[in-house]
Amino acid sequence: MADMNDKIIEAFQFRHATKRFDATKKISEQDFTTILEVGRLSPSSLGLEPWKFLVIQNADLRNKLRDISWGAQGQLDTASHFVLALARKNVTSQSPYVQHIIRNIKQYAEETIPAVEKKYDDFQTNFHINDNERSLVDWASKQTYIALGNMMTSAALLGIDSCPIEGFDLDAVTELLKSENIIGADDFVPSYMVAFGYRETEPKAKTRQPQADVIEWFE
Repeated sequence: MADMNDKIIEAFQFRHATKRFDATKKISEQDFTTILEVGRLSPSSLGLEPWKFLVIQNADLRNKLRDISWGAQGQLDTASHFVLALARKNVTSQSPYVQHIIRNIKQYAEETIPAVEKKYDDFQTNFHINDNERSLVDWASKQTYIALGNMMTSAALLGIDSCPIEGFDLDAVTELLKSENIIGADDFVPSYMVAFGYRETEPKAKTRQPQADVIEWFE
């Protein structure tokens, strides 16, 4: 167990926000499939999985994204794999998507569905999630970040570098995805980008606040 603890900490020491990757090195299909599967298997609030992951390997689409993504200039040119995560809009108990999850994925018995819907409604009301369309999107986007953390951690355990990216024009990227017929007008909004590959140069030593400044115990 001590060895596993050490490996986990080593992976987090290894991981850093890689600005440029070695463009000659490619992640194996097996390794990247594992990273994506970790994202798919990640937990989400109410188990509703309000996400979609776009793997952007097309050079033309990467170039178009680079023009409107100031925080991804080095990564879009050099990353082995580039992912754009989407957050689903209007995830409510009566939305077609949630009804699909309830009936086809979770396969609840028909007589239990009204109670399930009420549970979802009560939860979203209690946390002010369904106050408006913006609060619903913000909640869905929070869920996508759970998958982000898990994918980057899994990559680090495999010796693969990554970089989470929020430096882009949200409206412009949304319009680009619509114009490319990748998303519909009412389906998704971009949540973040994340690049994967192998570092071009060694990073600076990691800096973090000490545990005493960020952790407080109550026993």
